[in-house]
Amino acid sequence: MSEPLVRQGRLIDERSLKARVQTFVGQWEFILFLTLVGVFVFFSLISPYFLDYFNLMNATFSFVEKSVLALPMIFIILSGDIDISVASIMALASFVMGNAASHGAEAGTLVILGLGTGLIAGVVNGLLVTRVKIPAIAVTLATMSVFRGISQAILRDNAYTEYPEAFAYFGQGYIPGTVIPFSFIFYLVLALLIGFVLHGTTYGRKLYAIGNSASASRFTGIPVGRIRFTNFALNGLFAGIAAVILTSRIGSTRPNIANGWELEAITLVVLGGVSITGGRGNIYGVVIASLLVGYLKFGMALVNLSAKVMVITTGTLLIVAVLIPKILDRVKARRKLRSQRSELHRERTAS
Repeated sequence: MSEPLVRQGRLIDERSLKARVQTFVGQWEFILFLTLVGVFVFFSLISPYFLDYFNLMNATFSFVEKSVLALPMIFIILSGDIDISVASIMALASFVMGNAASHGAEAGTLVILGLGTGLIAGVVNGLLVTRVKIPAIAVTLATMSVFRGISQAILRDNAYTEYPEAFAYFGQGYIPGTVIPFSFIFYLVLALLIGFVLHGTTYGRKLYAIGNSASASRFTGIPVGRIRFTNFALNGLFAGIAAVILTSRIGSTRPNIANGWELEAITLVVLGGVSITGGRGNIYGVVIASLLVGYLKFGMALVNLSAKVMVITTGTLLIVAVLIPKILDRVKARRKLRSQRSELHRERTAS
């Protein structure tokens, strides 16, 4: 092979390697990961308690339930829908469990009731959206008031506080012989399952197709209505799971339980890189975003920042999560255009 051809091959390899590096560095998940590392470095410098292993593990107790809520919300938003009733489903499931516990129900029964209540609420949402053909935002806005209103109307200013001792393990227990919370490991297992469905099955590929174009997906034979219904049912089930963990952790049920958590769950998904308009995103970004927001709040609590500052931070992150991916898309588009122009110029020069 002649030397010019060898040099040309090396140039092509160098360009392709450079392009791959630029693509990787420009990925939203990589930026999130660097931000997470920055959070760890920053708070470890200003607080000697941040990097304590026991503290880091215990900190997961405060954000696992929200992270669980975010997992099926990926499916909802990815397919172009929205569900703002998840926190109210949690309140309803917790109310049902509390009422049953007050009548002597055991821990296993309470878990079944919590999951069943969440699933039924999700099925109601799914039926109203897919069968009655009401927009998801309108349906979940209405059921958000109805589901929480049930517990508010019955409990009022009262609370259920008597739960079986065994029930506390789901939200307070540790893996035997370790200081790793059971709930955190359970969340990671759920994340693996959701990730497998999203990235390793035809169901996941159909979600992306529906999010990009629901009408085109119908013409290709994808059962759009059935998949959307399944998404809402799954979302309700996971809200029931989150309700079990949260109720177990705090050991009580009040009407305002998990109030406002729907915004935080949606924030985690959008911050994780899932497009709010559907059709784009992955599980990796959402898991990193859950850790980022969770440990950011943990660090802020360590330095005694107020809850109001945390709320402002959450809202700011949501705005940033929407804006930055759009900016990155524009940068990538311009870079691609410059690359095409350079390639065209080289071809003209060579000819």
